[in-house]
Amino acid sequence: MNDDVEWPPEPPPAKLHRPWRALIALAEVVVAAVAVWFAFRCWDAGVKTLTVNLSDGTTLTSTRYLGNWMAGAIGLGTLAAILLVEAVREVLLAVRARHRKKRKKQDGDETIEDYVAHLNEA
Repeated sequence: MNDDVEWPPEPPPAKLHRPWRALIALAEVVVAAVAVWFAFRCWDAGVKTLTVNLSDGTTLTSTRYLGNWMAGAIGLGTLAAILLVEAVREVLLAVRARHRKKRKKQDGDETIEDYVAHLNEA
C-alpha cells in the first residue's frame, strides 16, 4: 500500500444538541398553522352550491365538489402534519441530545485491532 498519500482529516462528529433548533421548531409550527389556514380556505373554495328555481316553484339545490381545491386542501393538511412531526423532532434534539462521554476500555472490551497490535509488539 502507498504510505505517502495524504488523506484529508476526518470531519468532527456532528453535534445534535443545538439549542437554536427550538427556533426552527417554532418557525415550523407557524408555517404549519398557516398551511392549515390555507387548507380550510381551499376546502371552502372547493365546495360550490348551485340553486335552481323551476317555473312551478320547485327549488333544486345541489352541491358540487371541485377536486383540484380538495386535493390542494388535503396536500396542505399533509404538509402541516409533516411539519409538526419535524418540529417535535427539532425540539427533542434541542433539549435532549447530549454527547456521550467515551468510556474507558475494560478488560473485555478489546477489539481485533487491539489484539493484532498486541501481537505485533511482542
